[in-house]
Amino acid sequence: MKTIRSPKPSPGTEPAETEVVQVLVADSGPIQSQLLTRALKIRRDFKVAAVALEASALSNFMQSNRVDVILIAGNHLPDLSLLRWLRVSYPNIAPVVLAESDDREPVVNALRAGAKGIFLFTEASFPMLCKCIHCVFRGQVWINSQQTNYVLDALSEVPMLRVVNSNGRSLLTPREEQVVALVADGLTNRGVADELGLSEHTIKKYLLRIFDKVGISSRVELVLYAMSHGENRPAEWMPGNA
Repeated sequence: MKTIRSPKPSPGTEPAETEVVQVLVADSGPIQSQLLTRALKIRRDFKVAAVALEASALSNFMQSNRVDVILIAGNHLPDLSLLRWLRVSYPNIAPVVLAESDDREPVVNALRAGAKGIFLFTEASFPMLCKCIHCVFRGQVWINSQQTNYVLDALSEVPMLRVVNSNGRSLLTPREEQVVALVADGLTNRGVADELGLSEHTIKKYLLRIFDKVGISSRVELVLYAMSHGENRPAEWMPGNA
């Protein structure tokens, strides 16, 4: 991660915002955490604290302290379960992931899990980080144009319907789950083929494999099985040839 140097305050550079934002730095590396915390404390518009990047440490701190924005730092994008826990347990707090790259899959999954911003240290300055904090504090989302395209692409992807057996084990491949989701939505084989960019013959082969795995013999039985054994979930990135 890029080293943060504490900026030297100069006359006439005080921020326009008057409300103090309560910022919590959660980092797996104590040195980086200390440097980032020290840099942010220079600003009068922030009140800053730091904890380890662990759910227990975050929970202990937030039980007795107000937090508006959490900066999640580290060498890699965080465990998505941590972001989901924050979204469910503390919906009013805005998590910002401090990342070194914006590869498509981790960015989309981090935003889906609850991140309100993805800030790239390799491409943006410390003043931009301060602007990012104020933006998410006001309820906005901080992503660049490339990340916006990732999100738009993800929204256009086909959702999945996870089909499990009595033991909760998934029975189908990700592509087969997409086929089931579209069939359950009422699409014909031609409609499913058009949606996935495949041939109608390929969809028929998928359905035959699905029927065999699930132990049924018709589309009606598949829809009924999906209704009783299915678990809706959002689309996740999957290569086009999967």
